[in-house]
Amino acid sequence: MSQRGETTGSKPGTLALRFISGKYQGGEFPLQDNQAVVIGRSSDLDMVLVEELVSRRHASIVVHGGVVTIEDLGSTNGTFVNGERIQKATLREGDRVLIGTSILKVVVASADADAPRSSLAEKVTQKQDVRRTADEPPRMSGALEEIPLPDLLQLFGTSKKSGVLVLNSGGRVGRIVLLHGTIRHAGIAGPVPVAPLKAVYRMLDWRQGSFELEPPDFDPVADPIDATAQEVLMEGIRQQDELNALLAKLPGVERRLELCRPLASSLAELSPQDLEVLQLAINSRSLTEVFDRASGTDLDTASSLERLIKGGYLQPA
Repeated sequence: MSQRGETTGSKPGTLALRFISGKYQGGEFPLQDNQAVVIGRSSDLDMVLVEELVSRRHASIVVHGGVVTIEDLGSTNGTFVNGERIQKATLREGDRVLIGTSILKVVVASADADAPRSSLAEKVTQKQDVRRTADEPPRMSGALEEIPLPDLLQLFGTSKKSGVLVLNSGGRVGRIVLLHGTIRHAGIAGPVPVAPLKAVYRMLDWRQGSFELEPPDFDPVADPIDATAQEVLMEGIRQQDELNALLAKLPGVERRLELCRPLASSLAELSPQDLEVLQLAINSRSLTEVFDRASGTDLDTASSLERLIKGGYLQPA
């Protein structure tokens, strides 16, 4: 639980809560100064969210003098602000609130956000996906531009979500299996299977596209990750930064490498990892193929390629 500091500079009546994920996605709820908003499943509340993960009286939001405060009302599944479970917190523009399967973003109210609060349920209900039956559990979905993958994993990790997070970005499809907030497995669709951790690290760099949290998949998986979202995020972001620096020193990923003739150094001096990458580079049509087929992470592979080129083993074809 945490208590956040107060915000400054917010003007009364200028902020709203916009649903950026969940079955109410696209709905916007204006926040008015000196008024309270009670959120929950009960039909007599100010903001009614009809789903099992939301308690009858889940949370309340109070605006006073431009300061927006949210408080959990003893809900079963908790209220989260920017991935952190809270008892009471101050909201600022840009903050994200997770209640049930809905993610709400604090935004500057749009011109049409001054509709009566009682009309919210009617407005957002129209945005439900009619292709799903009433018996199907509600699913989170949204745009990666609104909620980047690192933020999603932090939210799902803290709230201990289970499900299969499916990402679509530029024709690429990735899947991350979550079990009680832990990353169980991952993969990216394609002709060459990508190792689970490598797949997660790559997806962290996907900035555009869509996501959807599908129901849990409890089937056994080979080579499980079983790491917390926080562990994967910290290591993945570190690796991505170092990888970008290394890629700037290597030939373009569309290039092919060939063996230097004669070899300047002995193959016996190479580590097993470097030998694997050397063989892959010789037998692959591009560096992209080398990165896909290598058993190590993309950072491991880039480090090996840099050593092999500097050591006189490989050169651009």
